[in-house]
Amino acid sequence: GWQVSMRSGSLSYVLPCNRLPLQLMSQVRVYTSNGQKKDLGSEDKNGSARGETLHKVETGQDTTNAGQKQSLPKQPIQVKVKAVLKKREYGPKYTQNNFITGVRAINEFCLKSSDLDQLRKIKRRSPHDDTETFTVYLRSDVEAKSLEVWGSPEALARERKRRKEAEIKYRENLFRNQRLLWEYKEFFGNTKPRSSTAAMFFKGPGKVVMVAICINGLNFFFKLLAWVYTGSASMFSEAIHSLADTCNQALLALGISQSARTPDPSHPYGFTNMRYIASLISGVGIFMMGAGLSWYHGIIGLLHPHPVESLLWAYCILAGSLVSEGATLLVAINEIRRSARAKGLSFYQYVVQSRDPSTNVVLLEDAAAVLSVAVAATCMGLTSLTGNPYYDSVGSLGVGTLLGTVSAFLIYTNTEALLGRSIEPEQLQRLTESLESDPVVRAIHDVKATDMGMSKVRFKAEVDFDGRVVTRSYLEKQDIEQLLQEIQQVKTLEELEAFMLKHGENIIDTLGAEVDRLEKDLKQRNPDVRHVDLEIL
Repeated sequence: GWQVSMRSGSLSYVLPCNRLPLQLMSQVRVYTSNGQKKDLGSEDKNGSARGETLHKVETGQDTTNAGQKQSLPKQPIQVKVKAVLKKREYGPKYTQNNFITGVRAINEFCLKSSDLDQLRKIKRRSPHDDTETFTVYLRSDVEAKSLEVWGSPEALARERKRRKEAEIKYRENLFRNQRLLWEYKEFFGNTKPRSSTAAMFFKGPGKVVMVAICINGLNFFFKLLAWVYTGSASMFSEAIHSLADTCNQALLALGISQSARTPDPSHPYGFTNMRYIASLISGVGIFMMGAGLSWYHGIIGLLHPHPVESLLWAYCILAGSLVSEGATLLVAINEIRRSARAKGLSFYQYVVQSRDPSTNVVLLEDAAAVLSVAVAATCMGLTSLTGNPYYDSVGSLGVGTLLGTVSAFLIYTNTEALLGRSIEPEQLQRLTESLESDPVVRAIHDVKATDMGMSKVRFKAEVDFDGRVVTRSYLEKQDIEQLLQEIQQVKTLEELEAFMLKHGENIIDTLGAEVDRLEKDLKQRNPDVRHVDLEIL
């Protein structure tokens, strides 16, 4: 069998065969992470002596064949062992190097601002556009300070519970105080200057909506009087149409005011979609109130016809309605033309894409109103000439069909906008080329650009960064001579690890700064892009 003699780093192998025994001696050096070196081959000289003795004994057993064998010289084999760092086990909740802001430290660990003055302060790159750097603290220091202040984790948990209950009571009292303040303003009058929300109704889409509310409200009142006087089904449909328009445009005004609210933690991207929601509900309201009641009254007129009284007043009211609805329609058309020209779109594209849902609703409602006035006047004229009341009922059905078509278009366009449709391919191509032209970017993948409504775009892409360019950008800001001296002073593995960790963290910060720069440049070149999410591939 095999005969092996082993001690420390000295290995001796003897082969039981007719050939000469082969002895291999190797000297192994092992490096540890602390830079110490162990010479296992020369650790014990007695091991080598035992190997030589064993070698002599084995060669004595084969004296009969000694003349036929030639001794082989011993050649030591050099074995190089790669020096590696000891792997560290961080665990699932490793927070030794995690940072935490002062606000979170005070809120989550129930500390005071004076408690943080004694902790180590670290300046980090700010994620916000309005500030360059901000102060953070090591989470381990904050946790240790909280235990020092409160004595135990149980006491800290009790304090958190107490503060949570106090916060709930505060919110309840705040809601009660806001309601009392509102009642106080209602009683004594609000003397505050006009807010920016109120100013929205004096220009742009808000102005169009307010003009439409006033005109449609007056039209409803006069059409209702004409229907009571004449009993015409077409005039009833016109009155219902004007009422539906007034209610829907009041809903649009509510949507405009709500869309101007500032973002909060519950809605970080703001309330811009409130305009689309209001327009969608408006479309449903037109279908139910306008089209539904007009169809119902027209069908009733066909089933139970009755003679129509004098239509002179009805014609006069329809003529006035035609003028007022036409004026509102012109206001809406001019506003859409101005907005479409600013966006570089045609009139048709601006309407179909529902870039401004509030103005679109006013435009389509007034266009339908003008057409419905023409349909109602025609059918009422046929009824006056022929004396047949069926023409009047058919006119009511025609107005209902027109309103149903408008409501279906509004529901479709606003639903598409709320679902988050993509931007135009040409605009997406421009954004992609703008990113790919930057030297720090190798390639971009999985590009998504969503229209959030009101010409606000959210852009997302996975970016493959060029590590060499990022590293060169970091080195350009460093003193190369000093960096070279640091490299030359590295002698041990601990010093090498500290050097790599220091500059590795700085390079990661440089990469983050490059991401911020790309996002800022993208927003400046494309004002429609409000939110940019770049993921490092």
